[in-house]
Amino acid sequence: MTQKETKKIPKGDFSEGVVEENFLTLHNDDVHTFDYVIDALIDICNHEYEQATQCTMLVHYKGKCDVKKGAFDALKPLKDALIERELNATID
Repeated sequence: MTQKETKKIPKGDFSEGVVEENFLTLHNDDVHTFDYVIDALIDICNHEYEQATQCTMLVHYKGKCDVKKGAFDALKPLKDALIERELNATID
């Protein structure tokens, strides 16, 4: 491409087909036991034991962890179920 040539940008709607991803984030609360949180992640988020354990450790040491990714409508019932178990969860 020379200096006089310009790069042509195709016109169109680029947002088509893009799905906004949200994260269900679990926050540390210093109240519940590791086993309680692990069991909640297995029951509610369908985590395997190892994944639930890793998430629990991240929450403990880092203060929070993204435990699930997806559309807002799919994450909302999971967040509500975690809150019912008195865990701190948000959708970001």
